[in-house]
Amino acid sequence: MSLCIITGAKVMVMAISAFTLAWSHSVEKTRWEEDWRITPAGLELMGARIEGSGAGMEPPEDAVLQDGAWVYRPHLPSQPALLLARSGATGHGWEICAEGRCTEIGATQDKPAELRPCAPDKPPGNN
Repeated sequence: MSLCIITGAKVMVMAISAFTLAWSHSVEKTRWEEDWRITPAGLELMGARIEGSGAGMEPPEDAVLQDGAWVYRPHLPSQPALLLARSGATGHGWEICAEGRCTEIGATQDKPAELRPCAPDKPPGNN
């Protein structure tokens, strides 16, 4: 499996099996991170970390404070895709990190970006 990143008419394929999705909260300016795994059933959320609370971002009751971040495992079924808003309001975009490298998408206002599992030899929509 690979990750397809769709931004408008552009498609980028990353040959990875897992990634971290990170961003800064638009109001609190604190970092959020989620660890995702790519499976045949979809994108599976394995864990999450947030640096603080406030403005609708309270950590769940089972979160544990570790190294300055609330760490927890969300209870969410596999997702066929993730839609990432691109407001341009945070000064940064979404950061997708895997295998020691990070790629930023959506730093400027535009239509949402889409993340979805894809086979490296098939275009999105033909999986």
